[in-house]
Amino acid sequence: MAPGAMSRWTTSLSEARPVSYWLDDPGRPAPEPALTGPVTCDLLVVGGGYSGLWTALIAKERDPSRDVMLVEGREVGWAASGRNGGFCAASLTHGLANGLARWPGEIHTLERLGARNLDAIEETLARHSIDCDFERTGEIDVATEPYQAEELRSWYEEIAARGLADGIEFLDAHAVREQVDSPTFRAGLHDRRGVAMLNPARLAWGLKRACLALGVRVYEHTPALTLKRYGAGMAVRTPYGAVRARRVALGTNVFPSLVRRVRPYTVPVYDYALMTEPLTDAQLASVGWRNRQGLGDSANQFHYFRLSADNRILWGGYDAVYPYGGRVRAEYDDRPETYARLAGHFFTCFPQLEGVRFTHAWGGAIDTCSRFSAFFGTAHAGRVAYAAGYTGLGVGATRFGAEVMLDLLAGERTERTELQMVRSKPLPFPPEPFAWSGIALTKWALARADAHQGRRNLWLRTMDRLGLGFDS
Repeated sequence: MAPGAMSRWTTSLSEARPVSYWLDDPGRPAPEPALTGPVTCDLLVVGGGYSGLWTALIAKERDPSRDVMLVEGREVGWAASGRNGGFCAASLTHGLANGLARWPGEIHTLERLGARNLDAIEETLARHSIDCDFERTGEIDVATEPYQAEELRSWYEEIAARGLADGIEFLDAHAVREQVDSPTFRAGLHDRRGVAMLNPARLAWGLKRACLALGVRVYEHTPALTLKRYGAGMAVRTPYGAVRARRVALGTNVFPSLVRRVRPYTVPVYDYALMTEPLTDAQLASVGWRNRQGLGDSANQFHYFRLSADNRILWGGYDAVYPYGGRVRAEYDDRPETYARLAGHFFTCFPQLEGVRFTHAWGGAIDTCSRFSAFFGTAHAGRVAYAAGYTGLGVGATRFGAEVMLDLLAGERTERTELQMVRSKPLPFPPEPFAWSGIALTKWALARADAHQGRRNLWLRTMDRLGLGFDS
C-alpha cells in the first residue's frame, strides 16, 4: 500500500468516534435500577444481550404466570448485541456450508427450523411494535477473485443437487454488479429470503421494553457473581443483593460462564467495524445497491457490509484478534491499525466513494467456539441451562437458543432438543500458551490461503479433518 494512499484513506477516519454507531443513539433508554436486597423468582436469566432477552421474553409468552427476572452486569445491549453488523440470518449453523459439513443428516431440519425462527422474529417485532429498521433484504456472498467465483458456482450446483438452493441464485459478474457496483466483484450467491437487516441496538432495547411490558423484572448494573445450589433451586449473588431461583438460564456468551466447565469451549475474538457518513443521492446512485442487501465477501479473512436506514455503509470484518489469555477488556475495543486497514479495503472496493468520511469506528468481542455455531447444555441436575458459541452469527440464532434453553429447563424432549447439534459439544480450546499459538498459526494459514488461490495447507487440512476452526 503506497504511503500516499494510506494518508488519503486514514484522513477519512479523522473525525470517527470510537463508539458503536448503533449505541450512539439519542433514543437509548435509561437503564433499570440495580438489584438491592434478596429476591426470589421462578426463572432467573443472566445476561441482557439477545440470548438473555429472548429467553426472558419467550418464557413469559409461554407461561405469563411465571415469575421471570433478568440481571445484566452493565446495560442491556451494550456488548455484542449493540455492536454487530445487524445481519439477522435464518441459519442456525453459521451458514449452510458449516451446517452441511457438520450435520449432513439434519441439515434439512436445521434449515427448516432456521427459516421458522426468522419468521418468528419478524412476527415478534410486529406483535410488540419493536421498531429496529427490520428489512428482509437477503444477502449476497460475493467473490472478489476468479477462484472464488468458481467456488461459488460449484457450491451453488452442489446445494441445488441436494435440494437446498430454494431462494438462492448464482450471479455472474454482470449480474452481481447490477445489484451492487464494485470493480472487485466477480460473482455472487444471492440468498433472497434467508437474511434480514436491522438496527441491532434498537432490537435489544425493543426486546427489553417488551420484557418489561410482560412483567419481567429487569435489573441492570447487576453482575451475577456466583452461582450455587440452594435447596431445590439455585442461588446467585450480586454486588448488592441475592437471588433465589427455581431455574437459571445463562446468556453470558463471551463472558466467563458461571458454570466453570463451560469456559474452555469459547474464546473471545475481537471484531471491528466502520460506519460512513450518510451517502448523498449521487453517491448512492454510483454504487447502485437499490435492493439494500447485506453483503459479505468469500475470503477466509472476510468483510461484511450493509446499508443503514439512513444510507450509511457499515464496513466490518477482516481482522479477527484473539488476545493472549482470552481476556475480555475494554481496551481491546479500539484498534486504530485495524480501522486504517479497513478504510483502505473500503475504498478499494468502492473507489467511486473516495472522499466519503467515517463517523464511527468500534470493536467488540465475539464468543467463538471451534465449530462456529452455538452449543447447549445443562448443569446442577437440570436446574441451570446455557447456550454459547454463536461465533458472530447470533442476531437470529439466539432466539432459537433461548427456546432450546427453556426446553432443557422444562425437561422436555422436543424436535429442538433431539438435534445432534443440540446434544453434542464442540471441541474445547486448549489452555495457554497452546490456544494462542494454535490460533495464531491458523490465522497465518488462512491469510496464506487467501493469497494463494484458496489453497489450504497441511495445518488447515488437518484442522478441517478434526472439525476445528477459527472464525469471527
